[in-house]
Amino acid sequence: MVHLAKVPNEAEVAENSLPEAVKKISLQLSNDEDSFTTSVYGSKFAAEDLPKHEMPESEMPKEIAYRMIKDELSLDGNPMLNLASFVTTYMEEEAEKLMAESFSKNFIDYEEYPQSADIQNRCVSMIGRLFNAPTDQEDGGGAVGTSCVGSSEAIMLAVLAMKKRWKNKRVAAGKSTDKPNIIMSSAVQVCWEKATRYFEVDEKLVYCSPDRFVIDPKETVDLVDENTIGICVILGTTYTGEYEDVKGVNDLLVERGLDIPIHVDAASGGFVAPFVVPDLEWDFRCEKVVSINVSGHKYGLVYPGVGWVVWRDAKFLPQELVFNINYLGADQSSFTLNFSKGASQVIGQYYQLIRLGKKGYRSIMSNLTRTADYLSDALTALGFVIMSKRSGEGLPLVAFRLPDTEQERSYDEFALAHRLRARGWVVPAYTMAPHTNDLKMLRVVVREDFTKNRCDALITDIRYCQQLLEQLDKESIRKQEEFIRKHAMNSGQAKHNHPRFRKEKHSIQGKHGKTHSIC
Repeated sequence: MVHLAKVPNEAEVAENSLPEAVKKISLQLSNDEDSFTTSVYGSKFAAEDLPKHEMPESEMPKEIAYRMIKDELSLDGNPMLNLASFVTTYMEEEAEKLMAESFSKNFIDYEEYPQSADIQNRCVSMIGRLFNAPTDQEDGGGAVGTSCVGSSEAIMLAVLAMKKRWKNKRVAAGKSTDKPNIIMSSAVQVCWEKATRYFEVDEKLVYCSPDRFVIDPKETVDLVDENTIGICVILGTTYTGEYEDVKGVNDLLVERGLDIPIHVDAASGGFVAPFVVPDLEWDFRCEKVVSINVSGHKYGLVYPGVGWVVWRDAKFLPQELVFNINYLGADQSSFTLNFSKGASQVIGQYYQLIRLGKKGYRSIMSNLTRTADYLSDALTALGFVIMSKRSGEGLPLVAFRLPDTEQERSYDEFALAHRLRARGWVVPAYTMAPHTNDLKMLRVVVREDFTKNRCDALITDIRYCQQLLEQLDKESIRKQEEFIRKHAMNSGQAKHNHPRFRKEKHSIQGKHGKTHSIC
């Protein structure tokens, strides 16, 4: 997500500058005009601070700018050891080359780049058919979809469409349009909270429990009232990866004769379930499912950021939300939250779809499922409690926690996560969704480049960190935790959280202490 950053005032800039005593040091060194014929590190720029707050007056050679920024970025973590994120960290060289060659293309300019636009249409068609979108035209003329920057934008568009359809029905019936609401799990990703807040829709939450981490279909449908614009069902929650029961919710709506649409948040599961559990009915085979989003940059195997949203029929996308515009000579229909964007990610998605095909995706997702099951078995042997599903019943991830004990343990899941961080691994610890007794957990996302060999290395380090923590008393661990938070973790030193917006109390995290899991 994009962070809000504070523009520092002069006092804050001075606070982070060198001490006066250091500034006064005078050295008699070479001050010749830089000819740039020396190496990067022999140039004057290597001995100066990189600009941080104000644009410099003069330029610098391209080779030096590249090297200086590259050196800065070397301080980032290793993406391959980041087991917190679902986001793709590996693509083939040919895909990268295609994407790089398209950096300069403005995807919105259909007249200038018609083939890029057509490639998006092909992707929408392939993904829609993968989700069993009806191929026979209904009242609105058949299924429709679009590319997005990611699933967050896709979800915003879907919520807008549901709210507008609900409002149009209410106005036609002469009823009030106040207080629209949407039903969703308390374990939703933060983009759902953003959508409800930004578009003024009330949240009706279906809470998890200590032994149930997904929505209950009956409890969900019981919350429906005349102001309900739709129900969100998640195909692979970000905490445990479990698939929520789309068909169960669908069948109850049908049984009760309720005309309430379902939106399936398949951000992570949309490119997994069709290949691992193809008989699972979660998509447009369920008649109440009217829209589905999926992240191309997760298990769609494309670098960030690209997402997709598909409606089962154009009638579920109110016409007044779609703008017909003539831009650079071409008539086009637009339903997005932004306008100009690069074509690279869409082209990367098309490369993966035709390069891998269904067989390739099935092979990759099958391997990921096997690796996740192997890791689950290993962690069970180490005494951990596994919270995620196995054998393809959920996403290829492993959610686990420390076992309950009669004696108080000197460390918790967060302490273990911090020790693993010291070994180079990013294995996040979370506080679960509300009403789960403040349950803590760790989560490992199994991505395409997480091989069995690397999995074995992780298992070894988990055991090593466990043994280390078991040898320490509670006070020693507390002091280590405090030191790690202040000096070793990037979040403890981050400056992208504006002080005005810290410790908000309006979100689920602010109200209940739930930790929003990384996507």
